[in-house]
Amino acid sequence: MCQLLGMNCNVPTDICFSFEGFSARGGKTDDHKDGWGIAFFEGKGCRIFMDAKSSVNSQIADFVKRYPIHSTHAIAHIRKATQGEIVLENTHPFRRELWGRYWVFAHNGDLKDFNLPFMDFYEPVGNTDSEKAFCLILESLRQQFPMVKPPLEPLLTILKKITNKIAKQGIFNYLLTDGEHFFAYSSSKLCYIVRQAPFAAAHLIDEDVTVDFSELTRPSDRVAVIATTPLTDNEVWTQIKPGELLTFHEGVPIKVSN
Repeated sequence: MCQLLGMNCNVPTDICFSFEGFSARGGKTDDHKDGWGIAFFEGKGCRIFMDAKSSVNSQIADFVKRYPIHSTHAIAHIRKATQGEIVLENTHPFRRELWGRYWVFAHNGDLKDFNLPFMDFYEPVGNTDSEKAFCLILESLRQQFPMVKPPLEPLLTILKKITNKIAKQGIFNYLLTDGEHFFAYSSSKLCYIVRQAPFAAAHLIDEDVTVDFSELTRPSDRVAVIATTPLTDNEVWTQIKPGELLTFHEGVPIKVSN
């Protein structure tokens, strides 16, 4: 299956270090060779870079590694196709507009025999189960709150309800953000780490690269990194329990009751 990477921070931060190790799993240290993508929020704007090539063979991925885009919300994905051809339209993350904001979504898993009901507004462009699930999530939110984005608590109630429904169809690990709120749902495998003062050095598992964050950060900085499996071998990562939905705000995880 695919792998996920997310970042949520209290100050704009680059994801270059984490992406260096993550992208190596797209054909070098793992076999997720069927495309990759990454999305960065800058205010309400959203930059997306995608390629149907493996991340280790992509010049676009090389550019992202070298160019330190600073963001408070970022989602990346490397694909191992289970449904849908290896083409750009089936590459994650997916992006749509809702309530005057971009929403970005990436999924790890396989939803067997997943079919959409009649949709008033959102339709998939490609033919993956992942994009279908994203469309259903946004359609459900839009139907419940057609005009404006609601406060976080009622939004979460609907999000959790539709997430539970979709998760019955198979494995449904996902990351979702609108650049204001960041959501992470674990169906089977997802973990996170929060880096904050006192900062220390971190060493990647997939590349022999070490960064001393104490030299690059301020004491008030806080960064949450979410991934399918840990990216570093000298830090303690927290596993998100299966069936648990977390909201991250300014680098802090907030548990959502079922």
